[in-house]
Amino acid sequence: MSAESTGSRGFTYWRLRFRAWRGNRPFWGGLFTMIGGVPIAYLPYADMRLGNMTIAMATTAGAGSLIIGVLLVTLGLTMWFHSVVRVFAGVAAIVLALVSLPVANIGGFLIGFLFALIGGALSASWAPGEPAKETADEAAEEAEAPERDGERADELSAVTPQSNATDSTIDPNGGRNSAG
Repeated sequence: MSAESTGSRGFTYWRLRFRAWRGNRPFWGGLFTMIGGVPIAYLPYADMRLGNMTIAMATTAGAGSLIIGVLLVTLGLTMWFHSVVRVFAGVAAIVLALVSLPVANIGGFLIGFLFALIGGALSASWAPGEPAKETADEAAEEAEAPERDGERADELSAVTPQSNATDSTIDPNGGRNSAG
């Protein structure tokens, strides 16, 4: 290996890559939505053993609970990998969380309900970050722009409206609208 090569990509490289990936999508909304889907789907099929006695949580709505849980996990993955539909996925996660209250053992004993509700709200309210600030070179180029009467030329044209001599408030067809 030469002294100039960086060698293998270490932990810092992958951590920075993951951080950049996470910043471009509603990561926490997707994670909370997926975490919320797990207890909603799992608890109706779970059984707990106390000595020789088995307590089953199975209900007649087990299939509905499984569908809601799988849809919440799918919506969480959609938030991660297709962030364009983040608002739809967030609203759908909120609606599914609300539907899970009567269908899925009080929304996975409120654990899944709360996680899915918070994840959906985070996704629906997430917006992409603003682009990076301009560099010092771009700021210097803007400062060198021509000035006129103490104001920049592009600001002056934005302030003073340009009127066309042919503009008129008189409608040529007698005030009637035409469809064409």
